[in-house]
Amino acid sequence: MAQATARGGVDDPTPVVGEVLVAVRGGVLRGRREDGLTVLRGVRYAAAARFAPPVAEEPWEGVRDAFEHGPVSPQPPSRPGSMLGPSDDREQSDDCLSVTVVTPAADGARRPVLVWLHGGSYRTGAGSWDRYGGQRLAREGDVVVVNVNSRLGALGYLHLPGVSDGNLGLLDQLEALRWVRDNAAHLGGDPDNVTVVGQSSGAHSIACLLGIPAARALMRRAVLQSPPMGLGLSTPEAARPVGERFLANLGQDPRQAPVDAILAAQQRTEQDLTGRTGMSFTPRYVPVAGVDPLPVGDDWRAACRRLAPGLEVIVGTTGREIAYFLAGGPISRRVPLVGGAVEEAAIRLATRSVFTRPTLEFAALLADAGAAVHAYRIEETSVTGPMRSCHCGDLPRLFGGQDAWAGAPMLAGQDWADIDAGGRPMREAWLSFATTGSGGLAGSWPAYTRRRGAVRRFNP
Repeated sequence: MAQATARGGVDDPTPVVGEVLVAVRGGVLRGRREDGLTVLRGVRYAAAARFAPPVAEEPWEGVRDAFEHGPVSPQPPSRPGSMLGPSDDREQSDDCLSVTVVTPAADGARRPVLVWLHGGSYRTGAGSWDRYGGQRLAREGDVVVVNVNSRLGALGYLHLPGVSDGNLGLLDQLEALRWVRDNAAHLGGDPDNVTVVGQSSGAHSIACLLGIPAARALMRRAVLQSPPMGLGLSTPEAARPVGERFLANLGQDPRQAPVDAILAAQQRTEQDLTGRTGMSFTPRYVPVAGVDPLPVGDDWRAACRRLAPGLEVIVGTTGREIAYFLAGGPISRRVPLVGGAVEEAAIRLATRSVFTRPTLEFAALLADAGAAVHAYRIEETSVTGPMRSCHCGDLPRLFGGQDAWAGAPMLAGQDWADIDAGGRPMREAWLSFATTGSGGLAGSWPAYTRRRGAVRRFNP
């Protein structure tokens, strides 16, 4: 792993200026003090053979360097014209199960802990990307931020009997939460005050985890940003043909195939299943109900209800989620006179069907079962342009910094000072929630129920 640097990774325990030693459950890590924060990168939480469940990291002797990010899950390039801009150029490897930790200090304080699960349609992304840096949240809220890397795409979610049961990425996330529980106190955090935050497929993952007793026991609160709840969960019957098509495209044993061949077969399979239009919002390698650790679909919802009492949740969407995928696309280009209006109608309709309506239904399910739920909606009325209120528009307001987001087309024409200031109400709400829970929001943000659909509006 990349935490073993040129210094050897396990070496002299004497820190130099700007470095800090952090004793965690497995051994000692050497990180850095950066602008008043302690940062640990590339910290392995588990290991896993290909298509096998993760195994918790073994203890080690000596000191491990935690200066550099670890590899990310193998993944295809971001789609052309991605509104997030170019992704970080990081090493890719099957051996990718690591976390990044940002903490005010690895002391005895019991700070709230935020665990970040990134989005990317279960096929791209990494918690260790600079755009998801937790420094701003750690500094503003005096919290510990832990970003998770897990397996993606076919390597994380292929369902192919005899090769891979599937849901390995979920098992990775569950193992990462166990690592957080075991190490939060060593990092200046409170293992009994963990808030799991996710966006897009990361938020969808959290919804999955809320129906898994072992995962629910590891989190006190959850924040689900733009979960595509309309996608639901796959089933073994639906996932098996995807696996069989993948195997036919690969043409060799997936357990031994080079990573490049795995990714090529993954992409060919996606293209085969997309259809003639070449447009699809449906990821093909996703969590499968009825495969460990998920119960079957109806039982998963029943488990979410059963585990809801005592849970505190923030959940919401943006006003024009699908603009991220459709705005300025083929609809408006091919029909110049009315294309813009048709495109906008399609954006609104797809946003309601994939995101807004099913997300609020999930919020009501949790609230009916005894969870304290707060719902929100982002409407950028002060911003113009086709990407206003789009999917992912909340991310630069919460995570990362100006340099990390400088190349994002969705922010074109916006001043970073306005972006940072516009995100402050959201950051304050998220941080207050992580610190004091639903009670800290009660005065300004009424709870959501099926009968009283209170939804807070953010205009970042």
